[in-house]
Amino acid sequence: MKLQVTKAGCLIVLALLTAACGGGGDGETAQSNAPPPPGPGGSNAPPTILGQPSTSVAAGQAYNFRPTATDSNGDTLTFTAANLPSWAALNQSTGAVTGTPTNSDVGTYSGITITVSDGTATAALAAFAITVTDIGTGTATVSWTPPTQNTDGSALALGSYVILYGRSASMLDRSITVTNPSITRYVVDNLSSGTWYFAVSAVSSQGASSNASNVATKTI
Repeated sequence: MKLQVTKAGCLIVLALLTAACGGGGDGETAQSNAPPPPGPGGSNAPPTILGQPSTSVAAGQAYNFRPTATDSNGDTLTFTAANLPSWAALNQSTGAVTGTPTNSDVGTYSGITITVSDGTATAALAAFAITVTDIGTGTATVSWTPPTQNTDGSALALGSYVILYGRSASMLDRSITVTNPSITRYVVDNLSSGTWYFAVSAVSSQGASSNASNVATKTI
C-alpha cells in the first residue's frame, strides 16, 4: 500500500497481517452507592455525590457537567470546587461546572475536585482532569493504493482503513476509521498550525489489522 500526503511527498507501504484480532475481559459488578442510614438517635448522615465528568472539550465549545448529589436527612446542599480552570465556573447550588474555553486555553487542567456539603459532613468526587483541544482550519489529503494480498500471499478481502495522526511521529493519538474499503483518498480537516504526522493501517473483512505504515508529515 502507498500513502501520500499533500505537499509532503512521502510514500507509505502497508502489509496486512493475517493474525486474528480478539480480546475481552470479565465485567465488573457495580457497587451500590446508597447513602448510609442515620445513626442512633437520628444523627446526621453524610451526603453522597456521583457523576462522570467529561475529560475533554474543544476550544470554542461549551463544557457542561452537573453531578448528582443526595442527602438522606433532607439537608440543604452546597458545592465547592478546587483547581477549576479560569474559563470554568461552579454553581454552588447545583454543583454544575460550565464554561467555554478559547484557543488560548488549550492544555490539560488536572486535580479538579467537586465537594458537596450538608453543613456538617462532606463528600467529594474523585479528582479529574479536563483537556482543552485546539480547533484549526488546515487540511491534509491522505491517499493510498489498497493492498491485494495477505503477507502469506493469499487473497485479501479488505474491510476498512484506519488513518492515524498526531503532533508527534511517536504518538499518533488521533484516528479516523474509513469504513468503505473502496475509498483511497481522505481529507483530514480541523488541523491547527504546525507539523502533523500521518500513518495508515488496513483492516481485513475478518478484523485482522496491519501494522501502521511508515509516517508521513505535513506542515500547516
